[in-house]
Amino acid sequence: MDSVPLGRLREIIRGYESTITAFSAGVDSTLVAVVAQQELGTAALAATAVSASLAPSELQDALALADTLGLNHRLVQTGEVEDERYATNPVDRCYVCKSHLYTELETLVAEVGARHIERGELVRSPLHEAGLGKQEIRASARELGLPNWDKPALACLSSRVPYGERVTPEKLARIGLAEEALRALGFRQLRVRHFADRARVEIAPDELGRVDAENLAGRIEAVLLALGFPAVEIDPRGYRSGRLNEGVVPLIIPSPSGRGG
Repeated sequence: MDSVPLGRLREIIRGYESTITAFSAGVDSTLVAVVAQQELGTAALAATAVSASLAPSELQDALALADTLGLNHRLVQTGEVEDERYATNPVDRCYVCKSHLYTELETLVAEVGARHIERGELVRSPLHEAGLGKQEIRASARELGLPNWDKPALACLSSRVPYGERVTPEKLARIGLAEEALRALGFRQLRVRHFADRARVEIAPDELGRVDAENLAGRIEAVLLALGFPAVEIDPRGYRSGRLNEGVVPLIIPSPSGRGG
């Protein structure tokens, strides 16, 4: 028997009749995609946006996870990095990105005849509607046996570039390769921030001790210098979410449909 939070989510999604989930392979979208497919069958579709801002490893994770879970899965190409409104890297960059995503998904809606896009009138947020917080989302994912229920939160590669510094495909590729190299060393939660004059490596505090204990600083520096970073620093304070947003005044950005939220 389902827990109460999972039961609420099932009831809400069942009421959609048909839907497209913006599937990133994170815990949230995986939970929604799986429940949607369980409740709606072939009327549920999971769609992953592909662009230069998506790490290659994340694309592979999405493909593998969709296959493992048997999802009805599609890839959609988005061109936000080529859009000057995005490439100049303003504080509302995410709004521009979502605008591109929803434009592509609305095209897909017309193609497959779905009634809603998970996550405007078409766009719904079932986790919010069900009142599920972060802990309940992870608990529900674990309840369903989802393999990524404890996956660390991730953000697009552009989030590693400070606001105001131009986002380019070359920078994003360099960041993706750098983070892939660090994960190959066994680090799980990390960011490589791309500044004009250096890379700043942020590793989760509970993993940071390995750098000194295993003498990894030199290896990390050598790999990142070889990728084209002019200098490398390893932040002794470790990783924490939103470091590049500190000091940024939040903006209220309307949703792509023109309504706030």
